[in-house]
Amino acid sequence: MRRALELAQAATAHGDVPVGAVVFRSATGEVLGEGLNRREADNDPTAHAEVVAIRKAAAALGDWRLNDCTLAVTLEPCAMCAGAIVNARVGRVVFAAPDPKAGCTGSLMRLTEDPRLNHRVRPLGGLLASSSSEMLRAFFRARRG
Repeated sequence: MRRALELAQAATAHGDVPVGAVVFRSATGEVLGEGLNRREADNDPTAHAEVVAIRKAAAALGDWRLNDCTLAVTLEPCAMCAGAIVNARVGRVVFAAPDPKAGCTGSLMRLTEDPRLNHRVRPLGGLLASSSSEMLRAFFRARRG
């Protein structure tokens, strides 16, 4: 999660919301993909940190199935990212700060745990939450002036 926080901070350099994500092999800790928000930098509404990291991890593995991987992200995944997590078959999800406005792994809904879907993963939230929350608050304070 500390690496994800570093990536989140880097996102602010190009005006993106500070969110960072890392996908690693659960058994060994080998990093397979990293991402940071790039919506503003790339003018791409799908360029969330989680999606960027999942794409890189799948490319590194040569397989879209990330069953034996963990995704660590600094902010609770939204509906799009939760859907990507399910579709990539991510084995474990850990996030820092909850997102009461858009979070779909516990706050608004539990998309990754929906029994109607073909893959389920129960996320663990709260790891280094205060660090992530403070970074997000500082970012939005600065934007408001």
